Amino acid sequence: MDGGAAGATGWMTSDRREVEQGRDIDMSLQGQRIVVIGGTSGIGLAVAEAAGREGADIVVASRRRQSVDAALERLPHGTEGHVLDATDEAAVGAFFQRVGAFDHLVYTAGESLLMEGFLESDLDRARRFLDTRLWGACTAVKQGAPLMRKGGSVVLTTGTAGHRPMPGTTVAASLCGAMESLTRALALELAPLRVNVVSPGVVRTDLWRDLPEEDRKGLYESSAGSLPVGRVGEPADIAEAYLYLMRGGYSNGSVVVVDGGGVLV
Repeated sequence: MDGGAAGATGWMTSDRREVEQGRDIDMSLQGQRIVVIGGTSGIGLAVAEAAGREGADIVVASRRRQSVDAALERLPHGTEGHVLDATDEAAVGAFFQRVGAFDHLVYTAGESLLMEGFLESDLDRARRFLDTRLWGACTAVKQGAPLMRKGGSVVLTTGTAGHRPMPGTTVAASLCGAMESLTRALALELAPLRVNVVSPGVVRTDLWRDLPEEDRKGLYESSAGSLPVGRVGEPADIAEAYLYLMRGGYSNGSVVVVDGGGVLV
């Protein structure tokens, strides 16, 4: 056999082995234990609901008891719900000790979006905004990672303001850039634990609740008119990206944008 034929045979053997190994990859979330911090409303709740439908065991945590109780009424029987201040490291550590071993961590916690002109901005409020969304995520990963099983993953949350900032989004855009950099750094430092981040565009959630109703309605309408898909996102749309990243064992350090084509226009 000449070298070319031998090389071709070797390639086919290697390729066949990879295909055969690929058949053994379990892409199901059935029976896996998933912790969703921020999982009682909006995107986090949609992630918990979608993963629950796939047979995962769900643990949700949020700052407000009322929100936790309401979520538990919607989620599968047996779902755990905890009241948790994600900015309190001692409380977060105690929370994970109660949870015990688990497979995936999803972090979607955050207060309403901060939109204001930079020169008029309240920097104390901006710090609180970053405390929950950035430092809360860091705290959750630091305390939760040691308890995660082999093959587990972390999925964080950012936004498209880092790529397409608008006036009034300086703090939010800064956060988005930080979350992407954090994701890539953690993906290397925590390997083989996988760390990825989802970047939603405009989504119809309570995060816009601080906008007056007419302004919020106008935002949705103008966004829908400019997007190639012709509508703003719903929490269930975004949840699919989180499930993909939990299932996809070859995704690591990735930023998955789900914005209806917003970064294109």
